Amino acid sequence: MDRMPAASGYRGLSLWLDTVPGTLEPGAPLPGDRDVDVAIAGAGFTGLWTAYYLSRADPGLRIAICEKEIAGFGASGRNGGWCSALFPASLAKLDRMAGRPRAIAMYRAMEQTVDEVGLAAAAESIDCHFAKGGTVGLARSPAQLDRAAAEVREARAFGFGEDDLRLLTAGEARRVAGASGVLGGTFTPHCAAIHPARLARGLAETLRRRGVALFERTPVLDIRPGRLVTATGTVRAPYVIRATEGYTPRLPGLRRAIAPVYSLMIATAPLPDAAWDEIGLAGRPTFGDLRHLIIYGQRTADGRLAFGGRGAPYHLGSAVRPAFDRVPAVFAALRRTLAELFPALATARFTHAWGGPIGVPRDWCASVGLDRATGLGWAGGYVGDGVSTTNLAGRTLADLITGADTDITRLPWVDHRSPSWEPEPLRWLGVNAGLQVMSWADRQEARTGRPSRAAVVVGRFLGG
Repeated sequence: MDRMPAASGYRGLSLWLDTVPGTLEPGAPLPGDRDVDVAIAGAGFTGLWTAYYLSRADPGLRIAICEKEIAGFGASGRNGGWCSALFPASLAKLDRMAGRPRAIAMYRAMEQTVDEVGLAAAAESIDCHFAKGGTVGLARSPAQLDRAAAEVREARAFGFGEDDLRLLTAGEARRVAGASGVLGGTFTPHCAAIHPARLARGLAETLRRRGVALFERTPVLDIRPGRLVTATGTVRAPYVIRATEGYTPRLPGLRRAIAPVYSLMIATAPLPDAAWDEIGLAGRPTFGDLRHLIIYGQRTADGRLAFGGRGAPYHLGSAVRPAFDRVPAVFAALRRTLAELFPALATARFTHAWGGPIGVPRDWCASVGLDRATGLGWAGGYVGDGVSTTNLAGRTLADLITGADTDITRLPWVDHRSPSWEPEPLRWLGVNAGLQVMSWADRQEARTGRPSRAAVVVGRFLGG
């Protein structure tokens, strides 16, 4: 059994949890059996937003959340802080799944969700350092520049204009982010940089004020129609919501539903003004480049650079353990990549390094839904794009539970069912081989400037 950290230990989980105001002392656990209207497993963003919008829609609802550790313990307190309009399935894929109008509606809903997060935080006086500076995607090789142009062409084909995504010249891209070797890039205004733990902890306090019962250090052992089963009692409810994301495989019968893939991050100490003069990122746009093995970063409100990326291995049997949060070789690679991007950081001091699992469905398409026959609902599979998508999920679940017929309940991800992952060891072999091929493809493209065919093939296997 995993050891639960002391309250002080929670601050060591990420830069965000280390710098969040207030206490991280866990709230009381579930004291025994309880009857409510809606029971939620997981106090990450999905569970918190669901409870928030339900409490707004019907303040009389009895809502209970059971969380293994503390609110914001998982990806919600450890992510890159991109509140973006990114959705893991492309427009073309959604078109194949549900048709062009619904694909466009999904992406428009994601754009609106970025603003909704900011509005909700402001309404509840949650200072999550929300700064809507957009996202710059840097192209640093001819192959990456080709992908940038292809992204813009696809956006245009679906009716998204310059105000949604535009191609940048080398000079325009460097004016946003002073990175090395930039040939061009893309820019979208539909993203805000945030302090995610401030948002998660602020939402938890808001819910307590609204009368939502939040039971921390209450691991959910099983989810069944009409009940959440924990070690200290059973929560009975007509509606039971699974909001467990990367921790889903720990639940009975769900071992192959989600692959928990680790994403790791590092953060500098606050940087001097001279460094920021060289790096740029004025207005706090988030940034990455168009390599296959994703990287992502932001300039924090207190003047740090927080930077992360994939590269940590997937662990056999969908294992999730505290020891997997830290991989020294990946942290070293992230520091090298960051110094390559921004030479001003070659001698920077790094104060934090952390990681955690994200939830990846087999078809790389997030989903939300409610089975009215059983009362079981779910949301997840965000593939690392969950900071804003969870908000849309929470609003959708609230509408589905209360019976509201709205535009968002008709989006193509509603009631989508991803196929199960392959059994082990095929899952372990496939995911880790995919990670290795993508890393190799990035190195090959950097050398040759030509797009990698191997990456295209692996992308199809991974759900593209």
